[in-house]
Parts: sequence; C-alpha cells; structure tokens
Amino acid sequence: MLLQGAGSTMSTSRSHVIPLAASAQAASTISVGAIRFRPCIDIHKGKVKQIVGSTLKDLPETQGSVSELKTNFVSDKPSSWYSELYRKDGLTGGHVIMLGADEASKQTALEALRAWPGGLHMGGGVTADNAMEYLDAGASHVIVTSYVFREGRLEEDRLKQLVKLVGKQRLVLDLSCRQRDGQYWVVTDRWQRFSSLALSPGSLAALAASCDEFLVHGVDVEGMQLGIDEQLVALLGEWSPLPVTYAGGARTLEDLERVRVAGRGRVDITVGSALDIFGGKLKYNDVVAWHKRQQEQQDHQQSH
Repeated sequence: MLLQGAGSTMSTSRSHVIPLAASAQAASTISVGAIRFRPCIDIHKGKVKQIVGSTLKDLPETQGSVSELKTNFVSDKPSSWYSELYRKDGLTGGHVIMLGADEASKQTALEALRAWPGGLHMGGGVTADNAMEYLDAGASHVIVTSYVFREGRLEEDRLKQLVKLVGKQRLVLDLSCRQRDGQYWVVTDRWQRFSSLALSPGSLAALAASCDEFLVHGVDVEGMQLGIDEQLVALLGEWSPLPVTYAGGARTLEDLERVRVAGRGRVDITVGSALDIFGGKLKYNDVVAWHKRQQEQQDHQQSH
C-alpha cells in the first residue's frame, strides 16, 4: 500500500469537493438505507466527560492547558454504567475514547470494556504495545490515529505491524479531520496537527486494505452542538468502501436524519454532548428509538 503526501494526493482535489447544497440535494433524490447510532464513552482524567476535542493540547498543566480545555459535562457515574446501558439497548460498535494517557483514565477505560465484552471499540493512545491488552479486556476493535502518523506523515510500517498483531478485522482507523483550503485533512496529536493525508476516494481505498472500519470526527464542529458537517458526511457516504462512523455536532433527531440522507444510508452516527445522559437536551431514549426504527426498516428491506 502506498499513500501519497500532500503534493500528489491533491492534484485533482478541487474536483473532489462537493458543494454542500449540491450534496444534500443529490442525496435526497436517491433511496436511502438505514444507519446505526454508535454510542460513546469519552474519558479524561479518570472521569467520563464530554469536552470540545479541539481544545485538547499536549501541554503541561502549568502552561495553561487546564484553563484552555472546554468541558461540556463531567459524569458522576462510572464508565461501566454507560457500557451496561448500551448493552441493555443492544447498541453495538460504540467507542470508548481515552483523552489522555494517565493511569486513572486507563483503568476507567478498562472498566468500561470489561462491563461489555465484545460490545465496544477502544481508542486513545493505542499502540502496538498495548493494543492486545485492550482486546483482551473485552474491546471488539482498537482505534488508532496518532500511532500510525508521525510528524504528520503516515507510517505504513507501523500500520502493517498493527495489522499483523491484531488483525485487519479488529482495527479501526480514526481519520478525524479538519477542513483547510477546500479539503478535509486528517489531524492527529489531540487534533492539533494537520497530517499530509487528505480524504479522497484514493486515500480511503488504500487505507481500507488495512482496517475493518473508519471513525471520522468532524473536528471543526465536534463537541459544539452546532449541527453536523453535512459536506463531510456526504463525501464519506460517497467515498468510503468500508463501514464508517461520523461524529461531530449532532444535536437533534433531525441532525441524525441529515446524516442518514447526506451519507446515503452508508454513514453511521455518534452523538455525545447533546444527549441527556451527558447533560444535553436530546433524550437518549429517543435516539435509541430512532436507532431501532432504522434497524426495523433494514430488516424489512432485507426480507423483501
């Protein structure tokens, strides 16, 4: 597998950018399938939290990183409470994300995984040295970004090493991205560093050979409850050859429907800060009911 850097990847990039209005219109004219709600458990400093991810920085606390961090919610419940809730409602394929490498966060993440063996993906600081520990603790998949990017460049040897270690079928690539100059670029290192990899049909096809799914946070809107990045969702629905989950900005059931339509029924959705279980206004039970209607629709389509 060979992925080119910024210079060659983007030579035809302008033709890959779909205007927002055009993408929504095109998606609304086709038959759209069912998608899934993928739940999340975000962990920071040993607590389940919802934060604005783009405010995370690798800075010592004495340099002001704490004051710069924007926190939307801090839970008084253990991580296992959320795992058990998702398990009860049959919400598979959600993700536990560790927003920091401290021991308290690691133990909280392991607690979440052990509460639902095989039900959740694990991400945040995953490397070849610790991936098996999380899988052994109950994760169905591990999610990686920064480990396979170094100084903003894809390290193909590291990716191959992970595939050999855990298997393609248990690996999720986090391609969280930000928009710059009309394109979506993968960002790493707490979403602060732009990589040399832009999303395109070619880059997603090449990466698909090494993983089972993609996870994509729309970093420009993540944690802000400003609505989804509809253009990004449309591109993922058109380009991704694998199951892909979008996260970022969803705040209403209408936003979930926008993801379903813009992504052409091929992009699953994660909701975080907007949910009432994380201090928001969108009722978790309403989202679960929406998810179950999606699955019933899919079952009905498959039976005919």
